[in-house]
Amino acid sequence: MISSRVKPIISSASITTTSRHFSHSHIIQSNIGKLPIKLSHDVNLSIEDIPLEFCKSFTKGKQSYTLDRQIILKGPKGVLSTPIPKFININKSEHDIDASTKESIVNVSVNDTSDRIQRSMWGTVRALLQNNSIGITEGHLSIVKFVGTGYRAIIEDNPYTPGEKLVALKIGLPFTPKLRVPQGITVSSPSPNRLVVEGIDKQQVKLFAAVIREHKKPEPYKGKGIFIDHETIKLKERKIK
Repeated sequence: MISSRVKPIISSASITTTSRHFSHSHIIQSNIGKLPIKLSHDVNLSIEDIPLEFCKSFTKGKQSYTLDRQIILKGPKGVLSTPIPKFININKSEHDIDASTKESIVNVSVNDTSDRIQRSMWGTVRALLQNNSIGITEGHLSIVKFVGTGYRAIIEDNPYTPGEKLVALKIGLPFTPKLRVPQGITVSSPSPNRLVVEGIDKQQVKLFAAVIREHKKPEPYKGKGIFIDHETIKLKERKIK
């Protein structure tokens, strides 16, 4: 008896393979550079040229870019400057909030949006200006927490440099590390196992907190160490032999 369902014969020569990507979603680019920056009435923005002998530069691929201008922001807490290259454009406009208060809007743009280097610097410069505007008006802070039996920090005066502060770390080591507090940063201790690092420059605030953390990184078995801000760690179980 012959079955009515006959399987077709397909030769290997007639089979064609097509490449298929694992993901079919479109590339989503960041639009941080397009967002406007709002400056309060007590913040002044100015752009100054940097002398050639003091200019910094960076290299991407075969091209070199020079940071020949700087954006200076002055506020109630201090002054911060950000060097920028030539292809970054800064446009400032003022708007009236009410009869006595004005608000400035700053827009960042680049000369060529199709250039990869200019697109990357576009968002970077905008983020730096936003952080600086917050720093000179409100300030930045980082909370350093000491977790462990007897772990604490003590703020001392530097006996060799009057007016300078030191942070002494009691973290179970045979010696006591003492760190000098950089200029422009203030450190307070609301409790023995907690430090508050404050300043107008976000990069310097986070950097000093990271330097403190380097002396006792959190370990995953007992959860002891130095934590920054909302940092958490997933605990592991000890291997039993």
